[in-house]
Amino acid sequence: MVEIEIDGKKVEVQEGSMVMDAANKLGTYIPHFCYHKKLSIAANCRMCLVEVEKAPKPLPACATPVTAGMIVRSNSDKAVKAQKGVMEFLLINHPLDCPICDQGGECQLQDLAVGYGASSSRYEEEKRVVFHKDVGPLVSMEEMSRCIHCTRCVRFGQEVAGVMELGMLGRGEHSEITSFVGQTVDSELSGNMIDVCPVGALTSKPFRYSARTWELSRRKSVSAHDGLGANLIVQVKNNKVMRVVPLENEAVNECWISDKDRFAYEGVNSEERLTKPMIKQGGQWQEADWQTALEYIAHGLKNIKHEHGAESIAAVATPSSTLEELTLLQRVVRGLGSDNVDFRLRQSDFSLGGKIKPWLGMSITEFSQLKNVFVIGSFLRKDHPLLAARLRQSVKMGAKLSALHATDDDLLIKLANKAVLAPSAWLGFLAEVAVAVAAKKEIAKPAGFDSVQASASAEAIAASLLAGTSGVFLGNTAAQHPDAAKIHALAQWIAQNAGAGFGYLTEAANTVGGYLANALPASAAAAEQMFAQPKKAYVLLHAEPEFDYANPQQAKAALDKAEMVVVMSAFKHGMDYADVLLPVSPFTETSGTFVNCEGRAQSFHGVVRPLGDARPAWKVLRVLGNLLGLANFEFDTAESVRDEVLGLDKTDLAKRLNNIADVAPVLAASAANGLERVSDVPIYHTDAIVRRAESLQKTADAKAPKVWLSAAQFAKLGINDGDQIKLTQSNGSISIAAALDKSLPENVVRVAAGHAATKALGAMFGSITVERA
Repeated sequence: MVEIEIDGKKVEVQEGSMVMDAANKLGTYIPHFCYHKKLSIAANCRMCLVEVEKAPKPLPACATPVTAGMIVRSNSDKAVKAQKGVMEFLLINHPLDCPICDQGGECQLQDLAVGYGASSSRYEEEKRVVFHKDVGPLVSMEEMSRCIHCTRCVRFGQEVAGVMELGMLGRGEHSEITSFVGQTVDSELSGNMIDVCPVGALTSKPFRYSARTWELSRRKSVSAHDGLGANLIVQVKNNKVMRVVPLENEAVNECWISDKDRFAYEGVNSEERLTKPMIKQGGQWQEADWQTALEYIAHGLKNIKHEHGAESIAAVATPSSTLEELTLLQRVVRGLGSDNVDFRLRQSDFSLGGKIKPWLGMSITEFSQLKNVFVIGSFLRKDHPLLAARLRQSVKMGAKLSALHATDDDLLIKLANKAVLAPSAWLGFLAEVAVAVAAKKEIAKPAGFDSVQASASAEAIAASLLAGTSGVFLGNTAAQHPDAAKIHALAQWIAQNAGAGFGYLTEAANTVGGYLANALPASAAAAEQMFAQPKKAYVLLHAEPEFDYANPQQAKAALDKAEMVVVMSAFKHGMDYADVLLPVSPFTETSGTFVNCEGRAQSFHGVVRPLGDARPAWKVLRVLGNLLGLANFEFDTAESVRDEVLGLDKTDLAKRLNNIADVAPVLAASAANGLERVSDVPIYHTDAIVRRAESLQKTADAKAPKVWLSAAQFAKLGINDGDQIKLTQSNGSISIAAALDKSLPENVVRVAAGHAATKALGAMFGSITVERA
């Protein structure tokens, strides 16, 4: 530690720290533009010039290392004169368009110009003009004349997002920030560039010119779109969500959010919003009041139970439903005498049943401190953008990342080891890693593994896991795999015997909460039969099974046969198979709790009033429970439901979660013959709200899906990139454009799930047929 003095106050900081770090520790503000605590030091704006005793001229606080006994003055005449001089230079070419600038009212340059700018400019020559750029539907670069060349956006792309999408051209007055020629900004974290820009050069294109910052109310919330549970500030005007920005929480999302979290609010304001209860009568939809609709449902469910038995009733919910909603949904179903309730919609292997309550297995902070990480079955960058960003930083600091997957997507992270294999070959490869771990630790191999020989890549992964501070993680694709339980058993054995952490990169905002709410059947058979054996009545909570279910073809067939389908949704959806539509609130209009991947319960309140006659789903389910005459439905608030499920002490939910199952690893049968499908769920098609976010649907990641084939399949079919081909799976077929992926295993066909263009196909995995159209 080194002691220095700033403006007469002494402070101790770590050797190697900068003067800016010492000032931040003291709470002393030094004006700056290019400095950002999460980015590297550029020292190119010079606004943070301070006087350092015995130094001949002012020095930049962000780039001046501390030395023992250093005396710094941040507001002396010399320092202030230097800062004012810098400000005059920054304002020379800056346009005087504060009245129309979207950054007005929250602009760093505006704030500092008040304190350090002159009342008039001495510069009378022509100001420079920078031509605007179109870099996509999310980030606006329409007013690049405002740019002060702090390079925060460039550094963010390189260092946090992992891809250099913006850079600087030219020198001096002619320098400008631009994208590569003809390229758009497509990173899943690109919106953070808007936040780090200290002026109005980069602004939000969807928000542009829609409100002034001082007109907005700011309310805290939690993201409903992935397992991290990023903390948000939702900005509201006239009971409408206008903008979403990050709420800093170092333990969860630091100061970043993904574009999905930032721009999905457009879906909440969609024209497809359902605002009144509706009942189908004689094939025609009619609006109804709440009492009529709920009594109609209660009467229908009682009749079906009486005529066909309670087991003919089922309910499914998305894992982005709140803890309170899932709790009351399963109570309604179980109160009727059925066990058919589930939220694991994209899962296909349920043999682990209730043996585990999967979670990350550690805190997010501990996850980011691992030195060796092995990720199995994850489209990491798109499924978990902010966890991927943390891993990217870890790898830069020397950590090693290994991956097993069916595709070789660019994670924008340097991989130490990777195995790109067809899904049916994953078990065989994990067996090799297990054998390599056993050999290196000189312990017994798992029973029946004597014939397994470890490949070089399996040996390398085993060696990295044994190097200490390591973790093994199962991604969404591993959890959705038809052999998920066997993959779990092998991964668990590897982790336990390598002394590594073991966990799941959970899929959605409340996947962990779904297990705590017990919103799943007691038996694996019941889960598998939810749609495979059609029921007479279905209740769908926020779910759109043709997009959210592992086998959309099977789900649609079951819903078409049902006598009663109740859709509880914020959107007009399922009108071809539903009998009742109930308008329930999205997460922005209800109180609730999400339990994120690390087992952190985060409660939130609605930020706007429900639209039209929409009501929070937990209230609707509570009233339905009362109408059905069920016990334990006397709740006045969402908090009372939460407290009954989690108890009053919510700080250590990890003790109630469990990744370890009492299952022995087994050898896989030989890998499948023929073509195998592997499915990703595109980042902007994961849930009902995101699918309706207009700007996100214009991005490169939301383009119509293609079928990705290996070079061998292209040669075999005699096709070219972009040709239409026919895919057939489980009695369903589609015509789709082909695309070449040279890194795909020869027998793998990659086609997206969760999309209207592919919903006619069957399960997310399994045999698939490809032929020329």
